[in-house]
Amino acid sequence: MNAADDAERAAINQELKDLYTSLSEDEKAEFNRQLQTFLAKEMGRLKSDYESVKGSLGDN
Repeated sequence: MNAADDAERAAINQELKDLYTSLSEDEKAEFNRQLQTFLAKEMGRLKSDYESVKGSLGDN
């Protein structure tokens, strides 16, 4: 999301894939749990931001 371009985004994605591959099964489970928690919080934040902006624009 904060990558400057597609090449940097691809490098970050590969680094994350390599890290995930190196984890034990228990570590993968914990990683997945933390990722789901993070994504749920971010989706809630985005929804709140969207509703705030939508509300300030009125019904168009």
